[in-house]
Amino acid sequence: METTTQHNIADLLKTHFGYDKFLPNQEEIINNILDQKDTIAIMPTGGGKSLCFQLPALALDGTAIVISPLIALMKDQVDALKANGISATFFNSSQPYEEQQQVLKELQNGNLKLLYVAPESLPQLNFILNSIKINLFAIDEAHCISSWGHDFRPAYTQLKSLKEQFPTVPLIALTATADRATREDIAAQLSIPNAKTFIASFDRPNLYLDVRPGQNRNKQILDFLKIHRDECGIIYCLSRKSTEKLAATLSSKGYKAEAYHAGLTSEERTQIQENFINDVSPIIVATIAFGMGIDKSNVRWVIHYNMPKNIDGYYQEIGRSGRDGLPAHTILFYSFADVIMLRKFAEGTETEAYQLAKLERMQQFAEALSCRRKALLGYFGEHITEDCGNCDICKTPPKYFDGTLIAQKVCSAVTRLQEQEAMGMVLDVLRGAQNAQVFDKGYQNLKTFGAAKDISWRDLQQYVIQLLNQGVLQIYFHENGRLLLTPFAKMVLFEGKTVRLANIIQEVEKVKTERAPRKRADLFDKLKTLRLKLAQEIGMPAYIVFSDAALEDMEHKKPRNREEFAEISGVGEAKLEKYADEFLKIINRHLDGLESDLPTHEHSYKMFADENFSPSEIAEKRGLSEDSIYIHFIKMHQLGTDFDFSQFISSEEIQQIKSAQKTLENPEALKPYFEYFEEKLPYWKIKLGLYL
Repeated sequence: METTTQHNIADLLKTHFGYDKFLPNQEEIINNILDQKDTIAIMPTGGGKSLCFQLPALALDGTAIVISPLIALMKDQVDALKANGISATFFNSSQPYEEQQQVLKELQNGNLKLLYVAPESLPQLNFILNSIKINLFAIDEAHCISSWGHDFRPAYTQLKSLKEQFPTVPLIALTATADRATREDIAAQLSIPNAKTFIASFDRPNLYLDVRPGQNRNKQILDFLKIHRDECGIIYCLSRKSTEKLAATLSSKGYKAEAYHAGLTSEERTQIQENFINDVSPIIVATIAFGMGIDKSNVRWVIHYNMPKNIDGYYQEIGRSGRDGLPAHTILFYSFADVIMLRKFAEGTETEAYQLAKLERMQQFAEALSCRRKALLGYFGEHITEDCGNCDICKTPPKYFDGTLIAQKVCSAVTRLQEQEAMGMVLDVLRGAQNAQVFDKGYQNLKTFGAAKDISWRDLQQYVIQLLNQGVLQIYFHENGRLLLTPFAKMVLFEGKTVRLANIIQEVEKVKTERAPRKRADLFDKLKTLRLKLAQEIGMPAYIVFSDAALEDMEHKKPRNREEFAEISGVGEAKLEKYADEFLKIINRHLDGLESDLPTHEHSYKMFADENFSPSEIAEKRGLSEDSIYIHFIKMHQLGTDFDFSQFISSEEIQQIKSAQKTLENPEALKPYFEYFEEKLPYWKIKLGLYL
């Protein structure tokens, strides 16, 4: 029985989604649901969470109810499912009453395989849910139910009643990031204490992890965008004002960028999301509210203008890039000003100690001088032994030097400032800054004033961060971020303790290590143009038609016919039927060097008349059916081209077809002729006979 089920789900995977194999953990999670067991799935963004409930929904009788927090997410996933030939829809407050009633009718009649619903709207369905066959409940973004989660949503807490109301229906809770405390809370809140927990690898090897000092952020961003001009990306800022200011700066430099934050109306936010999804505005400058659940696969970069408050949020936000598995670049700008601001946000809250501990871990990640991926995965309890080779530290590993003298100068300045000043002032004193703040306090008279004037402000700041990391200095965040000496500092100052510091990687060097945008072949651009045209015709985002990864697979495999096109990753039966002919036409024209704008019927005729290809050879080369080639010939004849059809059909055959026309009940359709001639006469010949 198990083998049959596995065979069935593998068939469904290929038929509906166009994939030949599962991603890690997917098959085990799906089988657990098929065995009617409750499940908690922790999988990284881009790891294929949605498939874990979409595929069982297809395999089981009845309808799957998917609880999802955002309307944008519901619409995206429903559009993608429909494009794959799956009956799905959503129910939420954004729909007019008539549309809601139509959804309820379809649900009651058993016409839906998946229904997406917001937690706030779930009570409105209660009267129907008890009367229909539900095959599973899926709680997406399940960390929203936990107060330990980084995006707590009160509306999620009502979901605990699902297990009481439907004790035999399997429930799956899914999220991209959840530490142990959050996972335990999810199980308790949803009343699924015996749920099997699956934790997929958090490693997203296609993401380049890059952390940079926060000076000159705008210039660094503009330099980055010059290299990545035609790519989609998101920039996260902490404040609304920052999003608007930066979006205006980018727009003034010729980039299509929009600001997104909670101060906009819901209509404005929806429009901006639509613009981003449809590549109208490829750059969004947003507060963290943007992006959760937006299933856009071709985001090529994510920049954090400010440091996030914890690694959970950072990981989820960078995970919005590279979901198609292709290379993506992430940049995190780091400064102590951000740390101090985030600490102020946390202070006085109910979970202050917890939030501050999480912030400290985020800070340690940003300051790491060893492989970033090791630090990131270690946070989620996943340990790798080898350096990743795809982060800023691995690409340009620091060289260490004896930094004892610099450490002594810094410690001496902190001492002479009586441990009362924050980092900015310590740096100003050491560099001999001629500013009012220094002179007002008489610090220009200190012995250490100007003691490190030969070191740039930026480099000196980084050395102080390293001293903080190494435990030579500490910060009193709750007292304006003043720097203090530790017992280790006294060993450095008075006992000759050696300090090793890492050389600072200069910005100019770092630019060289960036991933250069992949040089696209002409074919990729042609496929992309066709995809956009088809997407606009159906009013859907381009990636719903095909992902960038699917287009790359076409470019790589160069399918010539439908059979080969069916092997492209992401091509299921529905997409094969809808799109194969048009994409194959582009691919074959490209490969045959036929770049003119000939109409398709003229193209076929040219290959026949000028290049002596037979109809079957033309069909093979162009990836079309033989029927289509004969229709092209008929069209050329209708347009006045002399054409000798006798080489393809005899006068006897024409006569037989005409005779059948008089006797058949439905002479307009082709199938009756096909059956009349006992399937011995091909369709193209029947069409030709009727035409002549």
